[in-house]
Amino acid sequence: MKMHRSLTLLATAVALAYPALAGAQTTNEQLLQELRELKSRVGELEKKLKDTEAKLPPAGASWGMTPDQAAELNRLTVKADAAEDNTERLGFKDLKISGYIEPTYIWNKLQNRSGFQFLNQQSDGYFYDTSYFGAAVLDLTKEMEGGTIWKLTLSPNRGVGALIDGKSIIQEASVSVPMGGLQTRLIAGQIPDWSGYEYQQPTLNPFTTHNLLYDFTLPAGYTGVGLTQQWDKWLFKGMVANVNAPIRVSGEKSPVIVYRGDYAKGEFSGFGFAGLHGKSPNANTGSSTTAHLFEVDGFFTRGEWTFQGQASVGKQKDAAITPDADGNWRDASWWGVSGLMGYMVTPRLQALVRADYINNKKNGGGLYTYNGFYNPEEGKFNDSRNGIGPGLDADPNRGANRYALTFGMKYAINPQTAVKVEYRLDGADRAVFEDVKTGDFKRRNHLLGTSLVVAF
Repeated sequence: MKMHRSLTLLATAVALAYPALAGAQTTNEQLLQELRELKSRVGELEKKLKDTEAKLPPAGASWGMTPDQAAELNRLTVKADAAEDNTERLGFKDLKISGYIEPTYIWNKLQNRSGFQFLNQQSDGYFYDTSYFGAAVLDLTKEMEGGTIWKLTLSPNRGVGALIDGKSIIQEASVSVPMGGLQTRLIAGQIPDWSGYEYQQPTLNPFTTHNLLYDFTLPAGYTGVGLTQQWDKWLFKGMVANVNAPIRVSGEKSPVIVYRGDYAKGEFSGFGFAGLHGKSPNANTGSSTTAHLFEVDGFFTRGEWTFQGQASVGKQKDAAITPDADGNWRDASWWGVSGLMGYMVTPRLQALVRADYINNKKNGGGLYTYNGFYNPEEGKFNDSRNGIGPGLDADPNRGANRYALTFGMKYAINPQTAVKVEYRLDGADRAVFEDVKTGDFKRRNHLLGTSLVVAF
């Protein structure tokens, strides 16, 4: 037979190629039998492979899919790839859009008013019952190739821009560029102040109002350039910048130096410090005068308890509220403390208390960039709304020391929505709060506030 002859030739070739087999006295017939068995097994394997291939789905499909399902999957895959390519081409890749809204209701006894506050013009400055809250904010953050972070935050009537010139809606416009690694970054643009323990955002501030140090002793923001540096648990940042101004006026050439350092022992405790040194706006002189600010702050959380605090000291040249006997402006000087305590009554309900104090008696009073309330015609040397200055018919050389005590609750309806309610007592060691109904001055004022915060 033809097959038998082929196997015989194959066996002979194997024997010639491998002498060891020939020397083992293996007969041709035995070798032929083994080859026949091997061929049979190969044939069985080929049959199994063909059967398996027949059961496989088409290319690009998953097990158990029909040809139509496989085609639909391929169509969706191509469409998803095209959408991803288009997103990247339009610049939407790694773009994060977030924001919040906070309609607010305030009752102020001595101001004889109550009502909703929302996006109202902050033409009256840093007053404790209009500062920043009642806002709608949109934040856009883009992380680019190489780690550069671009950030734009819009806050109509409530941001840094509104307090700087009363018109800009820009809260923050900044870039952060890695310098040879992510630990060191170049920062530039308009950046909100980073001092203190209390954040401006209502999503991070458990109360509706802010503490006295926040409202009266800290800058609003910086426009300039600087660096951030991460070392283990330390984060340092500093800038050379204009403070509370996007541009300097003629004759002003000296920027301020601002800095902050933070040490995080972990997620639930840490401390920091911040400072400012240089020329800052002064309402008395109409130009900038030298100011020095320094503060330390910290936080600690253990179980249901949360503690936060801050201590500050500052001074500014020619910034006191009242001039001396010759009409020359005197220097403002102050120090203050603030502390907050919170307790989680339930996983959604937090009870809160905050206490603030500012010692501001020197030279008739005066706080950071917050002055110019002297009216010689009326004989008033005070800010009759916020309780700053010596008060009516009081010694013009001694300002009022201010305090505030706030009680409140914060309830989380869901992870994105919270309701806040607070009662606040503001006081001073002199009669510096004007009752607008009677014109009398009193030592204490009362405020009720509530707000709804929705974030995305």
